[in-house]
Amino acid sequence: MDINTLRALATPIAFVAFIAIFAWTFSKGRKKGFEEAANLPFADDDDVSDIQRESSVEKNTK
Repeated sequence: MDINTLRALATPIAFVAFIAIFAWTFSKGRKKGFEEAANLPFADDDDVSDIQRESSVEKNTK
């Protein structure tokens, strides 16, 4: 197996990984989490700690 064979195998693997990340990013289930993360710079310190607490509780329940 030479370097060109490895390159030929790496290209479709990288493409599949790109498509998977793209699909994960734009899936409907991730929208709420991304919206919360986008609004974190505008939240008060108390709101931030509440959001972090809620997200850690959600992670622990899954």
